[in-house]
Amino acid sequence: MSIMRRGVCLVIAAPSGAGKTTITRRLLELEPGLRLSVSVTTRAPRPGEVDGVHYHFIGQDEYDAMVAEGALLEWAGVFGKSYGTPRGPVVAALEAGHDMVFDIDWQGHRQMRAALPADVVGLFVLPPTMVELEARLRGRGTDSAETIAKRMSAAREEISHAPEFDHVLINEDLETAIEQTRAVLRAARLARGRLVGLDAFLAGFR
Repeated sequence: MSIMRRGVCLVIAAPSGAGKTTITRRLLELEPGLRLSVSVTTRAPRPGEVDGVHYHFIGQDEYDAMVAEGALLEWAGVFGKSYGTPRGPVVAALEAGHDMVFDIDWQGHRQMRAALPADVVGLFVLPPTMVELEARLRGRGTDSAETIAKRMSAAREEISHAPEFDHVLINEDLETAIEQTRAVLRAARLARGRLVGLDAFLAGFR
């Protein structure tokens, strides 16, 4: 009698500048078999973006139909464009024992939790301080002072939702934060509820 493992949905959220994207990329490099969820979007591809790799680029009518049919696990509008996570590929991956990581916000996490309550593990990444967060945003050199002010305001709102997540880490040192994220993923893989056939396996020891 063998034990099969159901996959994990690891949702990583954070305010802009806290290091979420960097942590996610490193996690994908270090954890074989971990997959990044590819979202759908109604916006046009940016230079260098590949359909099916960075996003699935679709029209608004197709997007609206997916929402109406329940084909999206989470969805949201951002600056007049629509984004969402297709249900089918995620469910298929979980059933095949594959783990997926999601780079989405607290609202997406809340929707994912409602759609797949037994499969989602949430991790919120915090900056050491708001002063450090602002310094990181300024250090990018790509945003105006007005944009940075808006991002800081949004960060306070996002951070207020950190208690909704299973795990919270402070990204003071990037390598430490990456190892802490890997620890969360590894623990989630060993959760008793993910082990399909465990009861039958244990019966063999009686």
